[in-house]
Amino acid sequence: METVSPRPTVWSQEPALKEKRNVWQALKRGFRGRCPRCGEGKLFRAFLKVDNNCSVCGLDFTPHRADDLPAYLVIVIVGHIVVPMALFVETDYSPPVWLQLSIYLPLTLVLSLALLQPVKGAVVGVQWALRMHGFDDTAPDDIAPG
Repeated sequence: METVSPRPTVWSQEPALKEKRNVWQALKRGFRGRCPRCGEGKLFRAFLKVDNNCSVCGLDFTPHRADDLPAYLVIVIVGHIVVPMALFVETDYSPPVWLQLSIYLPLTLVLSLALLQPVKGAVVGVQWALRMHGFDDTAPDDIAPG
């Protein structure tokens, strides 16, 4: 029985011809809540609701898939701030538990809420810069993003 060999893969330089996207610039723009492409339009229409598109350059934001990553990153960041501070205060000063709870709980809440939107914006910016999900201009139309 004769076997048919599969077609050979032909590699082209077409992906290398795409526009370069600066990851750090997109991350910073997203962190500020701005469009990762132009830096002018708003990224969010509500606290954590990403707008459908940029009001300035028209970039479509709907393909983003931030999901739970921003929340996990905020937990890590806030944990790295609050836990060492709590350990330092406990070992050096040993204040009463009620005093520690009245400081650390509100501090954790405020830091978490303050960082959640900027971190989500940064994640969306990185996804755009790395052409992840539907942010790739050459993605086939028959494949849904995400």
